Amino acid sequence: MSAVTEYLGTGRRKCAVARVRLAPGEGKITVNGRPIDNYFVLETQRMWATAPLAVTDTAAKFNTQVSVSGGGPNGQAGAVRLGIARALLKADSAYRPAMKAEGLLTRDPRVRERKKYGQPGARKRFQFSKR
Repeated sequence: MSAVTEYLGTGRRKCAVARVRLAPGEGKITVNGRPIDNYFVLETQRMWATAPLAVTDTAAKFNTQVSVSGGGPNGQAGAVRLGIARALLKADSAYRPAMKAEGLLTRDPRVRERKKYGQPGARKRFQFSKR
């Protein structure tokens, strides 16, 4: 039985689901076994994913291990963001006002709209011909 304290958090965005594990450490972040710089290629995605650590100023206090699946890179970054925020909340509830003010604890409800029958997409219609 290990005595290491870990904080778990789950984040979702669109079709992506992220399971986050925070442990006290020097600030290493791995996503699906790869460093975050290799996994999220764009700087905006990295900033988006690590926003809760930046807001609470805990980037150097925790090692973050993330397992994320489903969706695309942007949805996964959003899922990681919510998962880290929820795990930080379990670590210390004093972070709540700062994260709440930045909107980090809100699950983004926007998802892909389903395709309807009789048309090529969710909203697009087939071309109408009068004659």
